[in-house]
Amino acid sequence: MNRKTSTLMLAALLFASLGCTTKNYVRQQTTPLINKTNELDDLTAKNSKDIKEVDQRAQAGIQQVQAQAAAADQKALAAGSQADQAQTSANGASQRVDLLTNTVINLDNYRPVVETAVHFGFDRDDLTKQAKEAIDQLAASVATTKGYIITVEGATDSVGSSEYNYDLSKRRANAVIQYLAAEKDIPAYKIHLIGLGKDKPVESNQTAEGRAKNRRVDIRLMTNTGADTTAQPNKDNSTTPTAQATPPTS
Repeated sequence: MNRKTSTLMLAALLFASLGCTTKNYVRQQTTPLINKTNELDDLTAKNSKDIKEVDQRAQAGIQQVQAQAAAADQKALAAGSQADQAQTSANGASQRVDLLTNTVINLDNYRPVVETAVHFGFDRDDLTKQAKEAIDQLAASVATTKGYIITVEGATDSVGSSEYNYDLSKRRANAVIQYLAAEKDIPAYKIHLIGLGKDKPVESNQTAEGRAKNRRVDIRLMTNTGADTTAQPNKDNSTTPTAQATPPTS
């Protein structure tokens, strides 16, 4: 082996040795950096997870608060609606009282000539055959009564709400009015309607018989003339003839 070849081999060995040394140095320098980077990545991932969990809890809390607020709004709306209904009922009751008061004031100038009561089945407002016959008897006196009016007072038993019974009492009274107008040609301005609901029972509502008698319409032929009317005293010395229809049993 000549000197030139030996020199080249020595240079190669030196270069290889330097290369290995450089790689080891680079590895020693970069490994901590890589490890630190991995740690930062893990920490970043953990922080992201924690942030996501906190956000989820916050969203759940917000939704719960919103649901509670919506429920509170619903309760407030319901309370407002109930208050409006109560006010409407109060206004209706006040109007009924005013109507009844005005009617009563006007009736002070009248006295009864003939009166009758017709009865209805439970929760019904249609006239029975007996009811029509009783109305016919009363209407027969109209032609000979001067300065007359007819009062029609609808009533019910105690079953059901007050509002429903006021409406039912009016329907029953209207059935009588329609019969008087259509079958007996009584002018509408001659008829005064009063819906009493369940406020004026004639019998106790504790029994079926009493409730049947309370499901009625009282009809009165009245006059504002003096003593020269067609009314004649009854055998019991009362001054107002009265015809009573037998209440239905059903």
